[in-house]
Amino acid sequence: MDGTAGDRRGALRNRIVDGGLVVLTALVGFLPAVNWWEAPPTMPLWALHLDYAIGALGCLALWWRRRFPLVLAIVLVLLSTVSLFVSAASLAALFTVAVHRSARATAVLAVGNLLSFGAFLLVRPEPTTSLSMLIALQVTIIICVAVSGLLVRSRRQLIASLRERAAAAEVAARLRAERSQHEAREALAREMHDVLGHRLSLLSVHAGALTYHRGASDEEIARASEVVRENAHRALQDLREVIGVLRAPVGELPLPNVADVVELIDESERAGTPVDVQDACGATTGGLPLPATVGRTLYRFVQEGLTNARKHAPGAPLVLRITGELGDHVAAELINEPPPAPSTRPLGSGEGLRGLGERAALVGGRLDHGPTASGGWRVGVWLPCPA
Repeated sequence: MDGTAGDRRGALRNRIVDGGLVVLTALVGFLPAVNWWEAPPTMPLWALHLDYAIGALGCLALWWRRRFPLVLAIVLVLLSTVSLFVSAASLAALFTVAVHRSARATAVLAVGNLLSFGAFLLVRPEPTTSLSMLIALQVTIIICVAVSGLLVRSRRQLIASLRERAAAAEVAARLRAERSQHEAREALAREMHDVLGHRLSLLSVHAGALTYHRGASDEEIARASEVVRENAHRALQDLREVIGVLRAPVGELPLPNVADVVELIDESERAGTPVDVQDACGATTGGLPLPATVGRTLYRFVQEGLTNARKHAPGAPLVLRITGELGDHVAAELINEPPPAPSTRPLGSGEGLRGLGERAALVGGRLDHGPTASGGWRVGVWLPCPA
């Protein structure tokens, strides 16, 4: 609707300008006739009337100057060789060509206007005025008209170019904002999956134990209930932290580091999943100082690996091996043996492994995973470790 209204306003403005130009060129073109009341021309009356008619038609033809600028300009140039009153309309057509056509066409038409003026002086000489003065005046007028038209065209092209650039910049800014929002959502989804998935897997394991082990002792029930309570409380805290960050004007999720891997191992062992940690480089104890991003990625790797092991191989022993060297790389692998009993859980969606692969790629690393020869499962990660 706005575009249609704008087009209508533009068309109305063009009609007003064209109508005003017709009137203006008629006034300027017929201005020499004012002097003829005192000194009538020597030409026959029929020729004078014909000149009037040609001038009037030339001025009226300017109404179509936007549709046929070049054709109209050529016709008016030819008519101006025999008609005095069409000269103003011819100059207006030259201006239109300069605005809407190429500079070459404008130059050719300007030369044509000058030649037609010379031909007019041959057909109807002006004995009372210096010939050189007339030519100099006509050349000045033609150059001014052509240059003015070219300047108008350049200004319009500049405005159009600036509008296109502004539109392109707006589109680019919108795409950047959408990409940033998408990346932020992906990062938040990974954090929530890693944090809450770990806690909820512990809850699931111990809640299942309470359900199926009807003959458990009071001590076992109390220990499992304590783990359920503790991890439910921590999951609620993690969720509150995420919501708090989302509501805050600025901030980011609280990020763990590789030193927190020890706590993950303790939680897993308290949940009944033993983990044999073989940290040859001392990454979890501070022996190998890791960059913050690499340390967080390694933490998330261990967290997701423990979560998946509890889901798909509950009760199976785990082996965590970490090797590396400062200035080169750090590598970790988590291997679980086959579960004591076949797992009845459905296969996961793979979101956790996909998220881990993305995390590793962000720091220049890589993730690999697959079954072992003994029927277990292995997940490995390789991360660069610059000094």
